[in-house]
Parts: sequence; structure tokens; C-alpha cells
Amino acid sequence: MAAQRRVRLQIDERRARLLELGMRLFSHHSYDDISIDDVAQAAGMSKGLLYHYFGGKREFYVETIRQASLRLRSVTEPDPKLQPGARLRAAVDAHLTYVQEHGPVYAAIYRGGAAVAKEMQAILEEHREVVLKYFLRDFRVTKPRPVLRAALRAWIGMVEGACLDWIAHPELKRDDLRDLLIASYAAVLAKAVELDPKLARILDNLLRRTPAAS
Repeated sequence: MAAQRRVRLQIDERRARLLELGMRLFSHHSYDDISIDDVAQAAGMSKGLLYHYFGGKREFYVETIRQASLRLRSVTEPDPKLQPGARLRAAVDAHLTYVQEHGPVYAAIYRGGAAVAKEMQAILEEHREVVLKYFLRDFRVTKPRPVLRAALRAWIGMVEGACLDWIAHPELKRDDLRDLLIASYAAVLAKAVELDPKLARILDNLLRRTPAAS
């Protein structure tokens, strides 16, 4: 049993290293620009061994993007020890850092990945739902009222769209984009309260501690 666990650990570690390699490769090259031979050469292994871990380039790409989504969730998960304003700022900053470091992978997640593999849409939707739950956890809400859910999903979509535009047009200052996203978050929640006054009890205290920008 101990030997089996060691083998399993070795397999898992090698697979994890391959996914890290995939992150680096697809952060600088598009899907079409990378061949399975390129991956094997960069990994220092035979193509046959690579097929032992992944069925082919498409599967390697999908699993790399899945790993990228998990990494983005991890680095942007709000820190409960921070006050709401600082918590949001830290999460947005982490998101923008990720975009700077892995722009092509980010674009693949949110723009063109579905053209490569249908699984990409499910990865994207799961990611959005996890981010939504991060915010609902802040509000201590498990089932959001319709206006609140729509407002949060709209803001999540705005972050995605703004970051994709920033990748294409990086002349916008990072701090300006961060402040724009923070201000839009406060604004969309304020409008949600206006449309559904029953949300006031949930959101008012949080909004008072979430500056429009800093």
C-alpha cells in the first residue's frame, strides 16, 4: 500500500508539473501555436509518456484551463480578516495581477476557449458561480433575491469584459481600472437596493464600508 501511495503521489506531482508547464506555454502562445510535440519537448519527456497523463493536446489544454480557473479562484478569494472595502480591493488587485501574468490564458477562459472544447463553457460557468458565492458569503445569504443575483452577475461580467479590453489595450493604468471596478461594484449594489428595498438590511452596512474608490 505504501508503494502504491508513492506511485500515486509521483503521478499526481508529475501531472501537476505538466499543468504548470501548460500555464506557462498557453500564457505566451495560442492553442493553435502549440503542438503536442512542443509540450513533450518542453516537459523533457516522450510524447507517449505525455499521452499517459493526457489523451491529447485538447485534453491537456482543457485541464490547463481548469487549473487556471482554480488558481484564479484561489488568489481572488476574499480574505475574511479584512474589512469589506479592503477585502474587495485586495481581491480586485489579485485579479488584475493574474490578468497581467496570464493574459492569454485569461482570454482563453473568457473569450475563445469554447471554440476549442465544449467543456470550456462549463468551466467558465462554474467559475462565475463560485465568485458569486464569495460575495453571497459576505452578505450571509445562501439564496439571493433576484435583483441581487442579477446585480452581482452583471458586475462579474463587467470585470471579465474590462479585463479582456485591458489585455487588448494595456495603456489604461492598472490603478485606474481597479478604481473603476470598485466604484462600479458599489454603484451596482446601490442600484439593487433602490430597486429592491428589502436588500437594504443586508447591504447597507456593507456599502457604507465599501468606498467607491481609493
